[in-house]
Parts: sequence; C-alpha cells; structure tokens
Amino acid sequence: MFAEGLDLVPALLSVRVAGLSTLAAVTLGTPLAWVLGRYRFAGRALLENVVLLPLVLPPTVVGYYVLVLVSRRGPLGEMLASTGFDLAFTWRGAVLAAWIGSFGLFVRAAQAGFELVDPKLEDAARTLGRSEWGLFWSVTLPLAWRGIAAGTALAFCRAVGEFGITLMVAGNIPGRTQTIPLAIYDAVQGNRMADANALSLITLAVVALLLLLARRGARVRF
Repeated sequence: MFAEGLDLVPALLSVRVAGLSTLAAVTLGTPLAWVLGRYRFAGRALLENVVLLPLVLPPTVVGYYVLVLVSRRGPLGEMLASTGFDLAFTWRGAVLAAWIGSFGLFVRAAQAGFELVDPKLEDAARTLGRSEWGLFWSVTLPLAWRGIAAGTALAFCRAVGEFGITLMVAGNIPGRTQTIPLAIYDAVQGNRMADANALSLITLAVVALLLLLARRGARVRF
C-alpha cells in the first residue's frame, strides 16, 4: 500500500546522483576498459583487481577510507576546502560514493565488449590508412557498444542502490544527501512501512527495467 504525500526528493536525488556518477564512470572507464580489453602488459591483472576491489570489500571499509581522504582533515579534502569545494557530507560526496561503487561494474562489462572485437577488422582498417585514433572511433568503439551499453545500465543500477559508501562519505541528510536507499532505511527504522514499500517498489521498477534492457541489448559475458 502506498503512502499518501510520499516525499519523492530522495528518488529525484538518487536519479541525479546516479546519472552524474554513471556519466563519470563512462567517461573515465571507457578508455581504461579499452586498454584492459585490447592490450596485455605487466601489471594488467593488478590493475583489474584494483578496479574491482570496491565491489568485493565491505562498503563501510571503502567508505571509511574515502571519507579519510576527502574530509576536511584529509589530504584531498583539505586541498579542496581551501578552494571552497567540499565533498564530505554533500551531494557531491554522494556522487563520488556512487561512482566508486559502480565504476568496476562498468569497466568489467565494457572490457568484455572490447575483448569481443575481432582484431582482424582493426587490422583491415589499418591497411586502409586509418589512424589509431580514427580506428578507435570508427571501428573498435562501434563494435564494442553492446558491452558499453550493458556497463552503463549496470553502473546506473548500482549507483541507484548504493548505500554503505554513501552513508559513510555523504551522510544521511534529508533533502541534501539522503538518496532512496537511505530513505528506505529511515522509513523502516521509523516504522513507516508504507513509505518504505513505495520507495522500494520505485527502485525495483527502475532497476528491473534497466537490467532487462541491458540483457536484451548486450551479448557479452561479465
């Protein structure tokens, strides 16, 4: 049963946070996934493990170290604070937390897409005079789009559901950093089960739809 007068601010904030963090994941993760998917080099396995580390560590552990780094007393936080830019306990911190939690999923899926690109097609393009930059944009990227699309959907879903890292880095401030998972937790703690049910159903619908689209559009294993 849905609650009357349900506060949708956490849902809107979650969409904003997930959208920005996913944009960052795609922008920074696509080149990395391309390197991991197309090249073999010393330290490749270590780099892959570092990328996937936030997915296997307890979120509170990841969140703690991120908070130490970006708090006003931390090395990065102190430097940013001097310019008037804060990350800890702000919506920007929520974006950072969602990005950290979802980055590995995007990279892994996009990497799988790049690994499926036939090197013979790239070699053929080289014989036609394509530069490496032009080759990437005209051949490699279009052929790997399914993996990138799947990774984008997975990253967005993971960002929407991010809880532990967000709680540690951004806090649970209603109207400012309280995303939909934190709002659900608050509703359950306050015995507002109708609110918790409504927010949970919204989250379930969005994530289920995106996962369905990802599975239908992608034919890569990740």
